[in-house]
Amino acid sequence: MDEEFELPVDFKGEQLLLKASLIVTGYTHKFSVIVNGQTVIFEPDEERNYRAVLSYDDISKKRNIEIELLKGIAAVIEQLVK
Repeated sequence: MDEEFELPVDFKGEQLLLKASLIVTGYTHKFSVIVNGQTVIFEPDEERNYRAVLSYDDISKKRNIEIELLKGIAAVIEQLVK
């Protein structure tokens, strides 16, 4: 079952509240976060750092998401799970 919550992220001096949910599958988990109207999946890599994953459809629509925002979201998620 996916639990939806608001993820607080500081970005460019603004406090953003992004819709997020935790997805647990088997022995792993992912976070689904809505950023600028599109879903970005954050999953742990081999070193337990979180990386952003976008679907090919979202990439082909060329919606602009700033890299620094994605890094900020990943940092907040890492603080939550540690």
